[in-house]
Amino acid sequence: MAASKADQCYEILRQGIMEGTFAPGHRLVIDKLVREYGISSVPWRESLRRLEAEGWVDIVRNAGAVVKTFDTDSWEQTMQLLARLEGYATALSARRLNRDDLDRARALNREMGRALEGFDPTRFGLLNREFHQLLCSRCEDVRLSTLVADEWTRLELIRRSAFWYAPGRALASLAEHDGLIDLIEGGADPEVIETAARRHELNTVMAIHEHERQLAQEDAAAGSR
Repeated sequence: MAASKADQCYEILRQGIMEGTFAPGHRLVIDKLVREYGISSVPWRESLRRLEAEGWVDIVRNAGAVVKTFDTDSWEQTMQLLARLEGYATALSARRLNRDDLDRARALNREMGRALEGFDPTRFGLLNREFHQLLCSRCEDVRLSTLVADEWTRLELIRRSAFWYAPGRALASLAEHDGLIDLIEGGADPEVIETAARRHELNTVMAIHEHERQLAQEDAAAGSR
């Protein structure tokens, strides 16, 4: 069945947002989209309402649709949701992961360590996403897998529009990755795996909050001198 015009418009806009063609803060002008793609205005309006409902754009009065600019709250909400979705997907996938999958996961984790030693955060991030995708790759719930992928995309957009850093967190995450692989290799109960995978994501949230708290204390101390 052929996709509707509204679906086509939705995919064009969503892909453009994901790839950075439409960056955070970019105005999506319907008249311009009509001219560029040769699709009438009604499907574009429908697709923008859908993107607004999904949290990708804001429709601002007298300004039109604007690609959402993400902030700390958006980042934390995404991390909280991703922790729950990915924890469940990893648990469902775990018993179907084979020896090659687990060997690849360990190899990816070692590559992440080398990227960290080489001060290459971009490569570290790409490998990290590949590692997490691999642990979820045997999940047979297609809807759940789609939701996980969507939240990872949202997370990467947030990271492109803001810089997140907590000293020592990247190194700690590598040890947690090894721990997850150990649980899967050892045939741990799915609930144990789900909890560990969820905690792994939430540990990043806690690390960021702790780092921000320390910075605030340092700023306060400097201001009182």
